[in-house]
This record gives sequence, C-alpha cells and structure tokens, in this order.
Amino acid sequence: SQSFEKLIANKYGIIIYRTYLKTEHSEENIEFWLACETYKKTASQKKRNSMAKKLCKDYIQPHAPKEINIDSPAREAIIRNIQKPTQSCFDEAQKIVYMHMERDSYPRFLGSDIYQKLRLQTDRNDSVIH
Repeated sequence: SQSFEKLIANKYGIIIYRTYLKTEHSEENIEFWLACETYKKTASQKKRNSMAKKLCKDYIQPHAPKEINIDSPAREAIIRNIQKPTQSCFDEAQKIVYMHMERDSYPRFLGSDIYQKLRLQTDRNDSVIH
C-alpha cells in the first residue's frame, strides 16, 4: 500500500494486482504495461518490429481483442508509426494506461477484498514473527 509504483515493481505485487484487475475485467492494462516494458528492453530491431505489430494488433487498433483505453491522437500516432517502430513508440500509450491504473484501479484495489485479506494475512504473519 506504500505506492502504486512499488506495487508494480514487485513481481508478487504484479501478480496480485493482475488478479484484482481480472475481477474488474481490465487486466489488459497491466498486460499492455508489462508488454511495453519488455518491448523497450528488446535490442533486436527485427524482434521489436514483430513485437510492435503484435502490440498494435492486440491492444491499440480499434476493436482489438484487448483494446486499451487511450485517446485517439495517441492511438493514431502509434498506428501511423508502426511501420517503422521506435523503442519509444508506445511510451505515450503506456503513460496513459499507467495513469488509469494509478488513479482509477489502484485506489479500488486498496479497498478490495483481495487486498484486505492479504493485508490481514500479512499482519497476522508479522505478529507471529514478533
């Protein structure tokens, strides 16, 4: 509960948060964000081209199977630039998705049964250790 940034920097935090997002039917947000992190670290231009097309097909194009909620200018810029994708071509969309998660889903996550049960369990484990 320290911060959204710390939650998604932790592999277990991501797993728990993704589980929560599934209950909201919005797991495409964390999946897209994670895919962008992988994309940015991909050194091979050939592999990045392939990944960019897949990201666009799965998340960006209108009516994509896991379409993310981004504004039209961001969507159109990605679709325009996908022929020659750069390492940063998804940055704007990734920022928008991050903001949605941090401002919308994360506060609801902190009030969710999933998080509350985990917190209770952690509190109990801490009291046993001390």
